[in-house]
Amino acid sequence: FNYLFSKREGGKFILRIEDTDEARSTESSAQIILNALKWLGLDFDEGPGKENEKYAPYFQMLRKEAGLYQKYIRLLIEKGCAYPCYCSAEEVEEMRKQAQLNKMPPKYNGKCSNLTAEQRKEKEAQGIMPVIRFKMPKEGKTAWADIIRGNVEFENNLLDDFVIAKANGTPTYNFACVIDDFAMDITHIIRGDDHISNTPKQIQIYKALGWEIPNFAHTAMILGPDGTRLSKRHGHTSVLEYQKEGYLPEALINYLALLGWSTADSQQIFTMAELKEKFSLDMCGGSPSTFDPAKLLWLNGEKIRSKTPEEVYEIFLNYLKETAQEHLIENWDSGVLKQAVSLEREKIKTLKDIYGLVDFFFVKEVIYQEEAVSKVFLSDKNRESAKIVLGAFLEKTASLDGFGAEDLEKLCRNLAEENNLKTGQVFHPIRVAVSGRTQGPSLFHLLELLGKDESMRRIKTALEKFFKEI
Repeated sequence: FNYLFSKREGGKFILRIEDTDEARSTESSAQIILNALKWLGLDFDEGPGKENEKYAPYFQMLRKEAGLYQKYIRLLIEKGCAYPCYCSAEEVEEMRKQAQLNKMPPKYNGKCSNLTAEQRKEKEAQGIMPVIRFKMPKEGKTAWADIIRGNVEFENNLLDDFVIAKANGTPTYNFACVIDDFAMDITHIIRGDDHISNTPKQIQIYKALGWEIPNFAHTAMILGPDGTRLSKRHGHTSVLEYQKEGYLPEALINYLALLGWSTADSQQIFTMAELKEKFSLDMCGGSPSTFDPAKLLWLNGEKIRSKTPEEVYEIFLNYLKETAQEHLIENWDSGVLKQAVSLEREKIKTLKDIYGLVDFFFVKEVIYQEEAVSKVFLSDKNRESAKIVLGAFLEKTASLDGFGAEDLEKLCRNLAEENNLKTGQVFHPIRVAVSGRTQGPSLFHLLELLGKDESMRRIKTALEKFFKEI
């Protein structure tokens, strides 16, 4: 949404890595974000590797090292808007429990907000390293006009004095993002509605520092099919997992855009150009969206089918390269592969499907599916006719001048008529003999692509393997 909004409005899309949570922030986790955005084509205008000297660096811990937060912490303390707090985590937890028992909001009670300079010295002499808390106003309301949700307001007396810097000097999210948004000239903040409770805290920091408050837009959260917040238990939640599974980036972008936003005519399939043109925060809803893997899969198939056979082939090759699977087709004839992909294009839902749909074209020995053999070759109902069909097909094709799809279809239909068989009783044995399965592309185009010699070789093998004793 941030990307589409910035493009629609002619603004800049900024990537800032908020890594002040040291336990969760690693170099690899940041790289995953960069790789995911690159794969999706969400090119940021400014960020790591695309530094604007005026606003860099784009990692918050690097900004901390540059001293960009400490001066504002000192300023807030000087203005009486923040104070050091020496209470332990256990003490704070006890305050919250006590407040709940008294049927009050579970919050820090401001115990350290009125300590004298002498009392602070005593605490520090004991070796206690304080956190820094922001002093929230105790009266009135904090309100803002949310672009998506309209007027939102919080009673100030329900909000506690929150921590803006840890004991080691590292700023917390609520503080660092305000300082950075101001320093980077951010005009619009678009984020999930799980951040709504953070917004009044951030607004009060803006007010305390005398800064203009940016525009806020809180989008609806994404839920799993069971109605709970989307998480790992619902399956893939990492963008790059969808890359490995063979989804197209434009399909994932298209689907994500539909989660919380729509057009007046309920359009479902968009190109990136259409999304940039039509996206509007005004059409974003406040109700949670449910992530539907089936719809994403459908949309991915639609995107694949919208491409030419040549494009699908090239995308498949690129997918194998990106996912280090090029070895799978190492000895495959590229011309045959290109035609095979074209034959199966209508059945492809993900790029990962392609290998399993076309691999039988390239095997030396057919791998027969057990169910296909049982049903088509070994059942009492079909066994005798299957042998007759395969033998007759071999005999007739031996003298066949051409081996094109039209000639083969005519031959097979005549074969059914001559032996008083249904077309299925002819088509199925031939398909299983040459591919080992009951499903696949058009039988006659399949045979044409395999070629006369290979098709006859496979049918002879099937006869010897399954019908020798008949």
